[in-house]
Amino acid sequence: MFPQIRLQSSFAQIDIHTQRGSIEIEQPKADLEIEQPRAELNIERTPSKLTIDQTKAREDVGIKSMTRMLEDAAQKGRQDLLEGIARRAEDGDELMKIENGRGAIARIAKRNSERGPYNINIGWIPSAGSVKIDYDPGTIDIQWNPQKPIIHSKINKPIYQFHPSQVQVQLKQYPTLKVDFENLKYVGTNYEQYI
Repeated sequence: MFPQIRLQSSFAQIDIHTQRGSIEIEQPKADLEIEQPRAELNIERTPSKLTIDQTKAREDVGIKSMTRMLEDAAQKGRQDLLEGIARRAEDGDELMKIENGRGAIARIAKRNSERGPYNINIGWIPSAGSVKIDYDPGTIDIQWNPQKPIIHSKINKPIYQFHPSQVQVQLKQYPTLKVDFENLKYVGTNYEQYI
């Protein structure tokens, strides 16, 4: 028989356990405060005014106030007085020249006894334009001042939570080497032995 050496080996085995890492990010909302002041509005208004004066129209139909009637009577009396003075002065001037013999007394008598011609005309009562209308539309002044909003903002930083990955490495099985000898003989000096 031939001598034999038998080798039997096994490889080492590694056991790896991995735990995956994780990251958590939380973003808090920004703090925002907005204040809107009211706009300032100022309105100044002068009211409109309508004036209707119908004094002349009332006078045309004979309706006068006591003051107006007294004023008209005084004016008529003054006018009649002035006309009477003028007429008498004219008559006096004509009588001063009586020596001219031209019938001054007859003319004066005739003039003072006759009435003048009547002036007849078509009229409107009340007369056109006797009602006076005046209108003031007034004014309106609007002043406004818009106010800008007041904004306060605060940015919040994100919140991180990080869990790193973990790897566990261990030796599951050690390597082995098994050696068997068969028909192997050790020969030494004066010594022999089967292995």
